[in-house]
Formats: sequence, C-alpha cells, structure tokens
Amino acid sequence: MIDIAHLTRQFGDFKAVDDLSLSVAAGETLVLLGTSGCGKTTTLRMINRLVEPDSGTICIDGKDIRQQSAPDLRRRIGYVIQDGGLFPHYTIADAIATVPKLLDWTPDDIDRRTRELLAKLQLPESSLSRYPAELSGGQRQRVGLARALAARPPVVLMDEPFGALDPFTRRHVRRELFGLSELSETTVVLVTHDVSEALELADRIALMDKGRIVQIGTPDDLLSNPANDFVRDFLDDKPRPLHG
Repeated sequence: MIDIAHLTRQFGDFKAVDDLSLSVAAGETLVLLGTSGCGKTTTLRMINRLVEPDSGTICIDGKDIRQQSAPDLRRRIGYVIQDGGLFPHYTIADAIATVPKLLDWTPDDIDRRTRELLAKLQLPESSLSRYPAELSGGQRQRVGLARALAARPPVVLMDEPFGALDPFTRRHVRRELFGLSELSETTVVLVTHDVSEALELADRIALMDKGRIVQIGTPDDLLSNPANDFVRDFLDDKPRPLHG
C-alpha cells in the first residue's frame, strides 16, 4: 500500500530523515519507534505531504503522491494526533463530518456514517452536539479516530495518538480502538516513543535513530534478534504488553 524509497529531509544543517526506504503492506500496522528527534514524525508527515521531502519517492497504492494535489491526497488519508486534534469551535458532529463534506457526501450518508462510528467507538449520540472541551481525553481520542475513519480511507496515519492520556486510559483506549475490525483492515502507520505500545500494536516495528532505520521486523524479531546494541538497549528493561 505504501512504498517509500530513499527518502531524505533536511532542516538547515540537521538531517531529520536520511535515505530511508520501507514498504507497508495493505492492512498492516507499522510502528515507527524511536527517541525524540530520530525522524519518525517527519517521515509520517511526508506521507501526507505536510512536509515535503528533499529527495526520494513515496507511492501509495502504486501512485506517486507528488503527482496528486496535497489537499486531495489528505482527504484520502486519515490522520490522528494527540488529544484527537479537534477544533475547539466544531461540535463532535461537525468534526466527524469534515472530510465527508469535502467529498460531497449527502447529509443522509454523513449522518448514517457518523452514527455507525459512534456505536463502534462506544460514544453516546448525545455527544454529537457537544464540543471537545466537554469530553474526556479518551472520548476526544475516540472522536479523533472517528474523524479519521469517516470517509473510509485506505491509510490512517497516527502521530503519538495516545500521548496526552494518562497511563491507565492510554492502555484501555488503545486496546479498544485497535480491537475494531474497521481499523484492523486499514493500513496504519503509527509513531510512538513508547516501547510497550509498539510491541502491543505493531505487525512490524521500524526502530529509528538519527534519521535512519536501525532495524525493521516483527516485535518478536526485534526482541529475539536485535541487530545491534542500540536495538538491544532501547528495548531492554521496558514493560512488555499484556496479551489475552
């Protein structure tokens, strides 16, 4: 679904992303993991052209993203950030309807899809007329995901989506959201610095350092066969995800 080749981005003298290449299969959840400043968020933001690369290519479903207008591209990619990234003056109904309205969905189709997502995300219909400040952090994150999924995009990008939540709510919400069949059928690229989160959610992890991928593989690959001391030390003594 996503094919990235020799991607590079520099800010002044700082090379944020350095000749990065990777592919993400349709329906896969790939986690970009690493310390602050390793280039994971810059990589994510280049996929939906919020940041333009200096060199390299990104193709989604076989099409070079630079051959498409940035606004059209973003309407076909869900995007979730900390605390949902909701506009404070939009009601929840307006927030979820943002992209479907841009795509000229009918009011009936928007209403049907909105209520479908509310049910899946366990949000009360009474929340539709409320504003983000009236919701809990976990509820705002659910609304942020509903907005990202509203137009049924084939790709969803997530940048530290659970970072603003307390540890208990964070664990509960991420397990609930990633248990959704709708999300499990979508290609997801998620950025985090949380090792437990990466181990729990990823089909594969790309561990980054200084703008490069140090190792990419399944969680078991990285835990059982670390490529070098950086991988071993980064994963060492970290809480492991609870399964079952």
